[in-house]
Amino acid sequence: MFKKIKFKKLLMFAPLMTLMFCFNAPQNDDEKMQTIMVSVKNTLSYLHYSPKPINDAYSQDVYDKYFESVDASKRYFLQSDMDEFKKHYTKLDDYLNQGNLVFYKLTIDRLYQRVDEIDKMTQDILSKPINLDENDELILEPKKRVNPIDSKQQREEWKKYIKYNILQEIETLTSKEEAQKKKKDSVVNNKLPDTIKYAPTTAEQKRVKATAEVKDLITDSFRRFKKRKKMDWFTVYMNAYTEVFDPHTNYFSPKNKEEFDMQFTGKVIGIGALIQEKKGYLYLGELTIGAPAWKSKQLTAGDKILKVKSKPNEEPVNVVGMLSDEAVRLIRGEKGTPVTLTVEKKDKTIKEVTMIREEVAIEDTFARSIVVNSKNGKKYGFIYLPSFNVDFEDAKGRNASDDIKAELIKLKKENVEGIILDLRSNGGGSLTEVGDIMGLFMNAGPYVQVKDSRGKIQVLSNKSNEPIWTGPLVVMQNELSASASEILAGAFQDYGRAAVIGSPSSFGKGTVQTFVELNRFLNTNDDFGALKLTIQKFYRVSGESTQRKGVEADLKMKDFFSYAEVGERFDQFALPWDKIETTSYKKLTGLNIPQLQAELDKQLADNKNYKMLQESAEWKEALDKEETITLNQTKFNELMKKRKAQIDKFKGLDKFNNGLKFTLHTDEAERIKKDEAFAKKTENWRKNLERDFYLEETVDVLSKIK
Repeated sequence: MFKKIKFKKLLMFAPLMTLMFCFNAPQNDDEKMQTIMVSVKNTLSYLHYSPKPINDAYSQDVYDKYFESVDASKRYFLQSDMDEFKKHYTKLDDYLNQGNLVFYKLTIDRLYQRVDEIDKMTQDILSKPINLDENDELILEPKKRVNPIDSKQQREEWKKYIKYNILQEIETLTSKEEAQKKKKDSVVNNKLPDTIKYAPTTAEQKRVKATAEVKDLITDSFRRFKKRKKMDWFTVYMNAYTEVFDPHTNYFSPKNKEEFDMQFTGKVIGIGALIQEKKGYLYLGELTIGAPAWKSKQLTAGDKILKVKSKPNEEPVNVVGMLSDEAVRLIRGEKGTPVTLTVEKKDKTIKEVTMIREEVAIEDTFARSIVVNSKNGKKYGFIYLPSFNVDFEDAKGRNASDDIKAELIKLKKENVEGIILDLRSNGGGSLTEVGDIMGLFMNAGPYVQVKDSRGKIQVLSNKSNEPIWTGPLVVMQNELSASASEILAGAFQDYGRAAVIGSPSSFGKGTVQTFVELNRFLNTNDDFGALKLTIQKFYRVSGESTQRKGVEADLKMKDFFSYAEVGERFDQFALPWDKIETTSYKKLTGLNIPQLQAELDKQLADNKNYKMLQESAEWKEALDKEETITLNQTKFNELMKKRKAQIDKFKGLDKFNNGLKFTLHTDEAERIKKDEAFAKKTENWRKNLERDFYLEETVDVLSKIK
C-alpha cells in the first residue's frame, strides 16, 4: 500500500527533525554513502511507524539479513572471511549512527576479490574433463550449506555446482530431442509433409554441448558481476538496515526509484523497445507498436546495439559489453528529445537511427476486461486489475479507478449479468484508488481505517453515491493479492457487497508506505535516492487488521501457492497483527455464503482437475524443499525419469479447457487487426483464461448470486 503524502505533513511528526538532518553537500561517493546512512537512520528513528532501538541486537539482525542477500548460497565467502566479518557483528548499529563504511567496504571489496578468484577457478575447472560418474551430491538448501574452509573446498563446491548445471543442460537437450522426435513420428504416422528437423545426438555430443553452454553462462555471469559498480551494492547494504524494521521499508537509489515510478504510473519516456543482453552484447527485443522504435521502420527485434547517442551535443557512447540497465538509462530521457542508436543489422550492415523520445505506456500495468460467455448461455464481465496504479504527478495520467470505470461502461453496453473483479497476484498500489474503485460498485461509506505511530485513527471514506455497477459482484484473490487488494476485498466483504473467492487467505500486508526523498535534508541538488517508509497501519471497517492474516476468502479454493510459504506471516520482521474498534458502516443485504460454499465444496469434491491441481502443487512444493540432489549422471537420469513420469501424470492440466467462450470489445477487436504485439498478448491472455480452472468455478458461483 502506497500513500502520497506531502512532506510538510510528515514534518508534523517530528518538528525538530530538520535540525538533525542538515548536511553539507558530499564531495565524493564515500561522503555520499556516509550521508545517506545517517539520513536513513534519522528517518527510520523519527518517522517509522514502529521504530526499533538502534542497538547491538538490531546490529545482529542486520548482519544476518545482509549476508542472506549477499551470499545466501555460501559460495563466495570463505569461512576465514566470515570469521573476520563476525568481529563487526554487534557494531553495525554504531556504523549506521556514524555513517561508518568500514564494514561495507570490507565485505564488498572481499566479495569482488573472491569473485575474481572464482572466475579464474571455474574457467580452470571447465578447461579439464569433468567426471559425471562420481557419487557426488549438491546441497540445495542454503540453510544447510556452510562456507568453505579454504579455496580447495571452495573449488570442490563450485565443481559440484558446475556439474549440476551441466546435468541440467543435458536434460534440457534430451527433452528437446525427445519432443522433436515425437513431432516427427506424429508427422510420419499421419502421412503429413515432413518438415521436422530431427538429428539425434550421442550422449558424448550432449555432454560436450552442455559443458560449452554452461561455460558461456558462467563466464557471462561473472562478466556482468564485475561490471556492476560497487556503489550498487550499497543499496543491498542499506536495505539490510531498513528491512529489519519491516519488510516494506526500503532504500531506493535514484535508479531504483526511477524504475519504481515507471512501474507505478505505467509509463516510461523512451523509444518503446526491450533491451536484451547476451554474451556481452545488447540486442533490441520486442518493439512496442506505435512507439518511436517501431515508427522508425528502420529497427527490428534482433538488431545488435553498438552505440547510443543520448544528446545531440554529446559523443555516442559505445555500449558493447555494457550492462543492459546502463544502456537503458542512456536511451531514456526527456520527452521530445532525440536519441540516436547505432545498430548492426542481421545482414551485418551498420545503421544510425535517430528517434524522438515519447511517453510509452506499459500496458501490463492497466486494467482490462472481456465478456465471458458461460455454459448457461448468460454473459458476465471479467475485469483483470494487475495493480492499483496512479500517476500522482500528472492529473491527466492513467489511474486504476478511471480504467475500471471505462471497462464497466463497456461491459454494461454488452448487457452482462454479473462482474468478476480479478485481484489475483495484485500487489497493491495507491490507497486513494481503493475508495474510488469502491465507489464504482456501491454508495458512499468508509472503506478503511488508518492508524499512525501516535495511535491516531483516521477513517477514509468513498464519497460517491453514483455507482456504475450495482449488480452481482465476485472478487477473485490468491496468496499474492496484497495491500490495496486486501483493503478493497475486505471492504466488499464487510459490507456484504461481494463474495470473495479464491485462496483461503491473501498475502497479509496491512501497512502503508510513503516515499521520503533524502535530498530534501541536504544542501545540494544531487539525488540521494529515497526511503520507502512504513508510516501507518490500516484496518478494515470491522476493525480487523489484514496484517499477517490477510483476508479470509468467503469461498475457499486452494491454489498453486497454498502449499508454499507465501505471505507476510512468514517474514520474521513483519509487524504484528492487532485490532481496533469497528467504525460505523451500513451493511448491505448479505450473501448466503454458507450455502454458496457448501455447493462449491460439493462440486470440488468430485472434480478430478481440482484434485490434480492440488496434487501438482503439493508435489512441486515438495521438490522445492528437497535439500540435496545427486550429481551422478546415471542416478540423475533416473531421478529425471521419475520426475518426468510425475509430470506426465499432470499433463492433463495443460490440456484443460474450462469451456468458457470470450468476446473482445469492439475497439479491441479492431486494434488487434493493426497492432501485432497487442494481438499476440490478447491471444495469450484469452488462452490463459480458457485454461483457468478457478475462473470456471467463479463464473458458476456468480451465476448463483441474484
